[in-house]
Amino acid sequence: MTETHVEPTLVLDPTPGKAGRSVERVARAVLRAPFQARVWKELVYVFTVFVLGCIALAYMYVGWGGGVAISVIIIGLPILALILLGGRAWARIYRALAKDLLGTEVTPPPPFRPGPGLLGFVKSAFTDRASWRAALFLLAQGVLGVAVGWLLLIVVAMTVFVALSPIPWWLFDPINIDAQGVEHHSLAQFGDFYIETWPRVLGLAALGVIGCFALPWLVRAVCWIHRLLTIALLSATASDRRIVELQQGRKAAVDDSTATLRRLERDLHDGTQARLVTIAMALGRAEDRLSAGGDPRDLIADAHASSKEALTELRELVRGIHPPALELGLAPALETLAARSSVPAELRVHLPERPDPAIEAIAYFSVAELLTNVVKHANATRAWISVVPTDARTIAVTVRDNGIGGVLQPAPGEFAAGSGLSGLAARAHTVDGTLTVQSPTGGPTVVTILLPKAGSR
Repeated sequence: MTETHVEPTLVLDPTPGKAGRSVERVARAVLRAPFQARVWKELVYVFTVFVLGCIALAYMYVGWGGGVAISVIIIGLPILALILLGGRAWARIYRALAKDLLGTEVTPPPPFRPGPGLLGFVKSAFTDRASWRAALFLLAQGVLGVAVGWLLLIVVAMTVFVALSPIPWWLFDPINIDAQGVEHHSLAQFGDFYIETWPRVLGLAALGVIGCFALPWLVRAVCWIHRLLTIALLSATASDRRIVELQQGRKAAVDDSTATLRRLERDLHDGTQARLVTIAMALGRAEDRLSAGGDPRDLIADAHASSKEALTELRELVRGIHPPALELGLAPALETLAARSSVPAELRVHLPERPDPAIEAIAYFSVAELLTNVVKHANATRAWISVVPTDARTIAVTVRDNGIGGVLQPAPGEFAAGSGLSGLAARAHTVDGTLTVQSPTGGPTVVTILLPKAGSR
């Protein structure tokens, strides 16, 4: 038997490693930076906020100084209030600049809502947080927009001039005379060292060119600070967004209630009221026939049948307002919904403590709407309903199906009364609840509604 010996071979991977690729990406980013539109927009932003900062400082100095000076008289306080509210107009300008030149969308705070009368207006102005934050922003612009912006613009101008220095040195042939009276054809000097020869001039220009490739990152850093300051002081705070969401949620709840009342009015007018009129007419005809000696039994039978139908319609209307099954609790009411569903539904309810009636009603109608969606749109063969506590104050109402999925999460803050998931989100939001949807294409779809056990408002 012969033994074959194979020499090991070293295979070199021609592809660069991660470190090499990272260096290559950084080099490309540095070389491309001066030619990107983003850098030029940021330069325009720096120049614009420098000019605006100078004007804003003058506005603050004259407005606040003059307002405080005349605040000893009654008219001074309204003027100070107007100066303070003027910060909102400045904030709109800076938010527009951030959007157009920095590519940063800043959500504005809620609009100013003055109180009634002159005193109400002044009080509302001096307690308006958005105006005070805008005033603080304008003061900060005195440092960042004016001082830092001025230094940055000087650095940009000097760097570009150095990069182009061979051109003016060649065209204008500048002459400097030293202390000994010797002439130097120099554009610049550093102590006794004069830039007066082509090698020195080109070396200086090379430093300027390198600076031009470094400048975009300096500009970007300054604009990054501007962006953070704008977001911190000119955007809506969490409490502002919360107020807007509450207002939208309450409006949606009011719209939902109005739509429900109109539906009840229409159903009563077109259905139950018409049947009661029919019953009254049938009984009247029966009375006339009885007076004439005829047999009114068929008319009485019709009136009896109509009264049963009217009672059925009234029960349905009452169930739409407040299901009678909820009198026994949320679990029995949901059992009724699950039993009526055309898609088989499994129910799991574990509530050691019974929630408030308003919470039970929201949970009931939400499950009813979600089961209707499963039947109409999900193409599902089964559904699962779960109501369990998540902590001492919150319950989770979950409806899951094995349908086709693809359901979209309602956009935050966008509520539409009575329109599918948006309507459910609005209804949950009226009690500080939330609605989340997990529905990848192909399913399953899981809709979870978190509700407080006690209504929060």
